[in-house]
Amino acid sequence: MQLTIIGAGAIGGTIGAHMIRAGHDVLLCDADSAHVDAINRHGLSIEGPVENFTVRARAVTPRDLPERLQHAAIAVKSHHTDAAAELVRDRLAPDGYLVSFQNGLTADRLAAAVGAHRLLVSFVNFGADVLAPGRIMQGNVGTFRVGEPAGGEITPRVRELVAALPYAEATGNIMGFLWGKEAYGAMLYAGAVSDLSIADSLEAPEWRPLMLAIAREVLAQAPVKPEAFDGFDPDDLEGSLDRLVTFNRNSAKSHSGIYRDLMVRRRKTEVDDLLHDLAGPLTTYTGELIKAIERGERTCEVANLRLLAAYERAERLGRPLDAVVTLFPAPPRAPEGPLHGVPVAVKDMIDIAGHPRGNGNPWSMRAEPAAADAPVVQALRAAGADVFAATSLLEYAAGAVHPEVREAMNPYDPRRTAGGSSGGSAALVGAGVCPVALGTDTGGSIRLPAHYCATVGFKPSHGALPLDGVEPLAPTLDHVGLLASDVATATTVFSALTGARPVTRAGAGIRVGVLPGQVDRVEVQPDVAAAVRQAVDTLRRAGCAVVEVDGAVFDELDAAFPHILLYEAWQAHGARVGADPGHYGPETLRLLRSGSEVGEADYRKALALRERLLPAAAEVYTGIDVLLTPAAPFVAPATTPPVDTPEGAAEGMFTGVYNLTGAPALVLPCGWSADGLPIGLQLSSPPGTDMDLLAVAAHVEAALAADVRRPASV
Repeated sequence: MQLTIIGAGAIGGTIGAHMIRAGHDVLLCDADSAHVDAINRHGLSIEGPVENFTVRARAVTPRDLPERLQHAAIAVKSHHTDAAAELVRDRLAPDGYLVSFQNGLTADRLAAAVGAHRLLVSFVNFGADVLAPGRIMQGNVGTFRVGEPAGGEITPRVRELVAALPYAEATGNIMGFLWGKEAYGAMLYAGAVSDLSIADSLEAPEWRPLMLAIAREVLAQAPVKPEAFDGFDPDDLEGSLDRLVTFNRNSAKSHSGIYRDLMVRRRKTEVDDLLHDLAGPLTTYTGELIKAIERGERTCEVANLRLLAAYERAERLGRPLDAVVTLFPAPPRAPEGPLHGVPVAVKDMIDIAGHPRGNGNPWSMRAEPAAADAPVVQALRAAGADVFAATSLLEYAAGAVHPEVREAMNPYDPRRTAGGSSGGSAALVGAGVCPVALGTDTGGSIRLPAHYCATVGFKPSHGALPLDGVEPLAPTLDHVGLLASDVATATTVFSALTGARPVTRAGAGIRVGVLPGQVDRVEVQPDVAAAVRQAVDTLRRAGCAVVEVDGAVFDELDAAFPHILLYEAWQAHGARVGADPGHYGPETLRLLRSGSEVGEADYRKALALRERLLPAAAEVYTGIDVLLTPAAPFVAPATTPPVDTPEGAAEGMFTGVYNLTGAPALVLPCGWSADGLPIGLQLSSPPGTDMDLLAVAAHVEAALAADVRRPASV
């Protein structure tokens, strides 16, 4: 048989060499003149574990291609398809045919050049790489199928071609094999953003949900029945991963062609065709990461795979909880740093360049995008973090939901709220989507969601993290802080953002202060009271000294909270309320309008009261390392109660005082209610002692060893 193969690289060269050895008349055509010259001078060598041989071969560059081709094959990368098809368009004999040896769904483009009646399609799955000009490594023997693109009958020309090709078999569903390869190929693309081998990326449990999800995403788009091959079975994806690991471990080709294009040959990949042929979020995120690597903005490393896995969890777990506003493909970051590759979500009232500051409000979510990152987001990127998501919140962090914006729900019971206002951040961390997220806290808006969602919620000292580029509610009380999977993560991130060094201290002899009668208050649910009491007993048994302290000053301070909150909220929003009240949801509008009733005199009086009591509040910590209180009086309710209702006031009864004092406060899990909802406790320490608080919190967390449960949403 006579066949001209355009593209004499890994696949085309391997097929051509086998055909020449079998006695067929093969002309090789390649754009790499060094490769062509080496073939003509020294022959074409196939090396590797399958077999080793060299054949004398004829090779030309495209300009020397004959004017008439009876049978031609295209074996170029898919993004070179159109150029290769132009070479064949006017050269192919009327009764000849063209066959594709390519990855990807290129049949329509080839048919447009030569006509569908003159096109055959193949599926090639053996691994091969070009080692040097004239030398190709064949890593294994895999599935090779040939068929008519329309499917159905196995025609004489298919049989003729199959007889001449190595390892090939005929099929009546060639597009089914190609769609199967698209799904497998999407997994290879995902793995290629890392430096792991194909087998390692498919085998590790950490990446399996991602690999299964991206394969399912592709298979759902197939217009034909996808076919199984070489261990990959569309009807058994779980089992496919194990079989594909074995298949690839037995291959001398350890890494995919995509990885080699990115990191070895440093050339353009076929990613644009992936994004053209396939729809779906995971293939898009993968493609955008590969394009960032092509541009030199990233390198192939496991951190990219960690980011893809976070996207997968955000789509699967975060979106059903209404915790996600937007996911950001291939976010910019420093190549190294203390937070290298850590996926971080950001509450959607903190500026993220190119994204509107959404504020939990439908009009703000459609506003002009931020021109620059808030400084705290800049610091995350500078530390190497992947700022990959904007999270949902209560409207303007004011304690109520806008009726057109869905509330973030609880990963442990999606019928209940994740809390507010940083509920989206807490839900993502609580569901295991990412290890840390930024939130804001004006009266408990980090710590209450942490309590509801079994996460760590850290409100640092006032001003420890900058408020620039953050939507203000009440600047005297506003704080930027963290929702984190554990205290160690919160410590690492806070240290990276502030430059403060973690504190090392012994666990023995920690002095824990408690306020008498707090857990006995009528607002505190029995399950919450029991969990906090048990936590205190556990700490006592662990060697902590538990002492009662007088916190009466906190009750006096609390009287200043509503006047400061409402007056400053009115200063921030009053002009817009007057000009466009329809901008706000009814609950938020009611709260803001109540701020107009607080006069400046009352506000100044509240500020003076606060200033007068701050020294006495600091004295509460004398002789203790931390003060321990409940985080909230109840477990997650069905929805967040507005802050200006009795329920809303009760919700923040243990948290708001630390916004007044500016002291660091942290919530961590301590137990569960009878119906399986998380319960947290709160620790606080004097202003400016953030790292000391985090160090003690780490010991408290370890001593409590709170039962870790799987979220209902997982």
